[in-house]
Amino acid sequence: MAVDHVPAPEVRDTGASGDPTPRNSTRKVVVASLVGTSIEFYDFYVYATAAVLVFPRLFFPAGDATAATLQSLATFAIAFVARPVGSALFGHFGDRIGRKSTLVASLLTMGISTVVIGLLPGYEQIGIVAPLLLALCRFGQGLGLGGEWGGAALLATENAPPRKRALFGTFPQLGAPIGFFFANGLFLLLSELMDDEAFLSWGWRVPFLVSAALVAVGLWVRLSMHETPAFSRVVARNERAKVPFAQVFRSDLRGLVLGTLIMLATYVLFYLMTVFSLSYGTAEDGLGYERSSFLVLLMIGVVFFGLTVPVAGLLADRYGRRPTLVVTTLAIVVFGLLLGPWFGTNSVFASLSFLVVGLGLMGMTFGPMGAVLPELFPTAVRYTGASVSYNLASLLGASVAPYVATWLASSYGLGWVGVYLAVVGVITLVALLASKETKETSIED
Repeated sequence: MAVDHVPAPEVRDTGASGDPTPRNSTRKVVVASLVGTSIEFYDFYVYATAAVLVFPRLFFPAGDATAATLQSLATFAIAFVARPVGSALFGHFGDRIGRKSTLVASLLTMGISTVVIGLLPGYEQIGIVAPLLLALCRFGQGLGLGGEWGGAALLATENAPPRKRALFGTFPQLGAPIGFFFANGLFLLLSELMDDEAFLSWGWRVPFLVSAALVAVGLWVRLSMHETPAFSRVVARNERAKVPFAQVFRSDLRGLVLGTLIMLATYVLFYLMTVFSLSYGTAEDGLGYERSSFLVLLMIGVVFFGLTVPVAGLLADRYGRRPTLVVTTLAIVVFGLLLGPWFGTNSVFASLSFLVVGLGLMGMTFGPMGAVLPELFPTAVRYTGASVSYNLASLLGASVAPYVATWLASSYGLGWVGVYLAVVGVITLVALLASKETKETSIED
């Protein structure tokens, strides 16, 4: 392993524990990993909601509504191109200078990009420059999120007590349903309090600008954290990787490939259940729901997403990561095959039950990932390895999922969207069967 033999910075010894740095309390770990990812996912989903409800009308030329929605979803996908770049960039510094400082930087990158989106003029004001600036800010969002998740997962798992690593790994995962709930809840509140003209004129900007206050809170929490014990030991032994990105591809390529494919079905499922379902559910040639009505259904479904995340962590700690994910992925494949007739039935009960089951499965597959991906890599390259595999899966799965699903539904029918999900589920299932159980893997080395 390529390492630097440089003087280690002075760190505090806690005595009997043997750790070279003070341990963070469980409360601090929960708050720091949960608050940060909640803010990051809030920012991300604010854009996702606006990409369906607002941006096609304001940032693209008037014309075919379906074409404008596809163009808007294309800018949505730009962030997924940026995320692997962010994972390499922030992963490098996370493995070189530490988890804490890198997490602060990723949060700032994401937050600034989001606030600027809330200040952008539309197509009528500055023409083609408007969608270009929107795309640039979206790239910044993806860059920040690319470094966020890996660091938050390591903050949780590298501070976890024995036999509770998967449960602690669910803390950053809960940021996804919490961020989604508040992002869409704020959009719903605004759309109820103002008419469409006011909402499209300035109301949609409020959720983006609110991000500034949320980022300030997140920074305050994270700046109070200590470095994780596992990374501090690497520093104390002078074993930091010189170039973590190169080293992880050279020494841990199998972990990268398996981690990417294991996450693939999770990403496709989530963006079908959120972005695509919102687009199809509110489209005139889809289910035709009012925007506010479908957002309420989505928010109910997201509650079940949040409830199943810790359940999945507990099951993964008790029975193992691999069995928990294999059973869940099989259920996702079946769910995909039922997607067409289920979601295509135009009734409130069918729509709500579809969202509850789909987002419940999302929690079951997403929950264990906070432990599974970090466990695939040694400490010296763990930030980079976990982040890159997580975000490569986002590029291959989530970035194209809303676009592909919209195209399949309009060209061949809703059933083919389900086939798409089922095929991706089979790919993830094969990767899980090819992987090893990591429940007993040490993350101290």
